[in-house]
Amino acid sequence: MSVALVWLALLMGAATYPWRVIPLLAPGIDRLPPTVREYLRLVGPAMLATLAAVSLAVAVDPTSRARSLHVGPEWLAVAACVVLVAARRGLLLGLIVAAGLIAGLRALNLA
Repeated sequence: MSVALVWLALLMGAATYPWRVIPLLAPGIDRLPPTVREYLRLVGPAMLATLAAVSLAVAVDPTSRARSLHVGPEWLAVAACVVLVAARRGLLLGLIVAAGLIAGLRALNLA
């Protein structure tokens, strides 16, 4: 088991934490213009979505370290998540369905 990515996870947590904590610590955050509040609310999920998209779409060959586009069943889970998030206007249900879909496909050896 490799722990090389632990430092990357800590770095990304440090990079996204200030944007997630601003609404909790900044007094008068409710007096900001609505577009600024919406931006601050969506920065964290956008950063996490970017990290997830890279790990989903880019496959790295362990021997040659060559990168290539990966298209697999994970894209089905992403599509289901996007549809549910857009329909329900909430992230939690979409993430649960996407994770459950991939877990089910992996349990059936289809992913």
